[in-house]
Formats: sequence, C-alpha cells, structure tokens
Amino acid sequence: MGGAVVDEGPTGVKAPDGGWGWAVLFGCFVITGFSYAFPKAVSVFFKELMREFGIGYSDTAWISSILLAMLYGTGPLCSVCVNRFGCRPVMLVGGLFASLGMVAASFCRSIIQVYLTTGVITGLGLALNFQPSLIMLNRYFNKRRPMANGLAAAGSPVFLCALSPLGQLLQDRYGWRGGFLILGGLLLNCCVCAALMRPLVAPQPGGAAGPQRPARRLLDLSVFRDRGFVIYAAAASIMVLGLFVPPVFVVSYAKDLGVPDTQAAFLLTILGFIDIFARPTAGFITGLKKVRPYSVYLFSFAMFFNGFTDLTGSTASDYGGLVVFCIFFGISYGMVGALQFEVLMAIVGTQKFSSAIGLVLLLEAVAVLIGPPSGGKLLDTTHVYKYVFILAGTEVLTSSLVLLLGNFFCIRKRPEASQPEEATSEAERLQKPPTDVRVDSREVEHFLKAEPEKNGEVVHTPETSV
Repeated sequence: MGGAVVDEGPTGVKAPDGGWGWAVLFGCFVITGFSYAFPKAVSVFFKELMREFGIGYSDTAWISSILLAMLYGTGPLCSVCVNRFGCRPVMLVGGLFASLGMVAASFCRSIIQVYLTTGVITGLGLALNFQPSLIMLNRYFNKRRPMANGLAAAGSPVFLCALSPLGQLLQDRYGWRGGFLILGGLLLNCCVCAALMRPLVAPQPGGAAGPQRPARRLLDLSVFRDRGFVIYAAAASIMVLGLFVPPVFVVSYAKDLGVPDTQAAFLLTILGFIDIFARPTAGFITGLKKVRPYSVYLFSFAMFFNGFTDLTGSTASDYGGLVVFCIFFGISYGMVGALQFEVLMAIVGTQKFSSAIGLVLLLEAVAVLIGPPSGGKLLDTTHVYKYVFILAGTEVLTSSLVLLLGNFFCIRKRPEASQPEEATSEAERLQKPPTDVRVDSREVEHFLKAEPEKNGEVVHTPETSV
C-alpha cells in the first residue's frame, strides 16, 4: 500500500510517462518489494526466535507489526525530510538505516533489542525509501499511472517469492543470526535504487531561471473535511487490522500441521507467485477507460474477496488446503495492493493526494501495530489457527462494506479528478488571452460611451469588472 507526497518538484514539468521513468519504475519495484515482503519474510525466523528467547507467538509477531508500523506511521516525517533534502538523499540514508538495523539485529541478546533493531531501525529505513519512491513514480507517470502502480506493486510478491525460501535456506545453513546479517547486506541494494531517482528538471529557455515552486504546508489537514477521504481512511484502517495477519501466520500454521519447514515456507512463495500476476493485471484493468471511473467499487470487491478467502481458509486442515488458500489469497491480496493508491487518488484528486496519502498511512499505522499481535494473542490463548483467520476475515469484510456503503451514499463522483491532465489543460486555455479574436475600435468606443455612470464612477458589471 505509500507516502506523504508534499514535495511536488518543479512546476511546469509534464510527466514523461516513459523515458527515464522506466528506470524509476524499476527502482520503485525493488523498493516496494523490500518494503512489503520483508515483514512477511521475517516470519520464517519466528520459530527459531521463539526457541532462542523462550517467547510466544504474540511476542514474535510484534517484529512484523513494528516493521509495518514504522513503514506506515512515518509519513509526516518522510514529508519533512523530502521537502528539506529531496527524494534521492533521503532514500540513500534510508537504505543505510535498513541495512544497519538487520546487521545490528544479528548481535541481539534479547527480543527487545530485536524490536529496536529489526523493527524500528530497519522499518524506518524502509519507510525513508518507500514513500519517496512513490513520489518519484507519481511525478514520472500520469496517463500510465494505474499500470505503473500495478507494476511497481508487483515487487512485493516477486520479492516474497525469493525472500521466503532464501530466509529458510539461510536459517538452515547459518542460523537466524547469520541469516539476519546476510539480509542486512541485501538491503544495501536500496541505495542503488536511490541513485536511479533522478529528479525532473524544468526547462530553462534562454538561460533564464526556471519557475520557483511556491511554499506549501507540510500537511494539508483540510482533507479531513472531505467525506470521501474520511470514509476511505476509516475503511483502510479497518482493513489493515486483518490484511497482514494470514501471511504472517500461514507458515507457522503449516509447521504445526506437521509439514516440513521447507514446504511450509514454500506457501509464501505460492502466494507471492500468484500475486505477481494479480497486481499488474488489476492495474491494467483499472486503467481501462470504462473501468477507471468505478475503481472504488472494484477496490471494495477486492477487499470483500480477500476477507471471504480468509474465512474459507480457516477450514483448511492439511497442506493441500493451505495451498488452495494461498492461491486465492494471492489473487485478492494483489488486487488490493494494486488498487489502494489509485482509488485514493480518484477520491481526493491530484492536488490533495500528497497530504492524503501521508495521513492515511499514519492512521493505518495504529491498526498495523495491533493487528498481527492481537492474532498472536488469540492463538496463544486458544491454540487454534481457525479463530485467527476468522478474525482477520471479519475485519477485512467489514472494511469492504464501510467503503462500499460510504461510497454509494456519501462520496460524490468527481470526474474531473480522474482526468487531471485534461482539467489542467482546460484551465491553461482559460487563462491564456485570446489571440485570434479581432476587436473593432469603433465598437469599443460605442460601448464605453453607452456605459451608465453613477456619482462620476463607472458602474461595474461582471462583464467589465477586472
């Protein structure tokens, strides 16, 4: 799911929808993969961490929750950093933080230290990469934005397919400490992606200075007066309570059924493989001219599909049932991941999207922080995975109903918001003085003489007022 986009770059620069934008898209693909797949892939090490520190499921689930909470909850901080230093420097520092956190975690002697290193430091580093990468992606793509968002979002399942079995392999050969150390080295690739984020530069004809970007507020809180934004934020916050719970616990679920560790970790690979194709496909379908105006309803259906999959997955009693669950969960999860930012853009419009996405992520951070640990607490109490999946499915189903009913009864359609380029061009045409209209001087003189006067002053009308 993105970042607080306040730094809008130079004015008067049209999104190229290609060119170097494809390099930016590749960098965003890698960053998205690390940001969203890493909290799930770390769950492969949970069993070893439980044995190492003598803790329960809810304690280890806090690692993924803190990672996701840092990713979601640091939107305002990322906004300030991007405004002050720019996207590329912030991402370079973020890559160093992400790597440093995992390297430091390999030397930890308590679960609290793991929370601080893997959760806080690595989570902050991923956030400083993820949100600026979304800023750059939205600058480079406009007409092709749904497709670009879908392709960038596909980084999550691609990396999940790779990181999950890789984590299991590293754990078997080097233990969880060696695995954390090697994963920390892999996260340095975020710095390489940061180097790809070349800022757009406004053309300067004749050596003249380019247009200055006007000063803006860091966060536009007026979006809370938009009913559509409030409904979306409420639905998204409820959704993330249960959205990330099944991927966190499905591997442990399989291991408790007696499935070998390698086969259990392969479940996340299956989920990710399906997700790879679901996200670009959903982005392509949403970008169709006849479908794009109804993207909110398509997003609501994706949430409903995901929640229903959780409820049916709770009945799985063997490895085959979990495989089927992962297939359908991958489809629905990919649809949610590809549509969430496009739908928010359609609701609030391009002008307020920058502040809206940061505030949404901040609100979702609270839900992300308590979602997986609450599922772990329920599991520690009941020792039945069925109840965890039922709880997650109920929460996601509720969010889909909130968005669907709220959109149907409260959110007014804004066709101009979904066509920012056309609206901008229309405004520019209105502001330009007419060049092909000829005015007869005699008609002007006759018009001025016929104008009524009052107390020696011309009476202004809407046509003559300036």
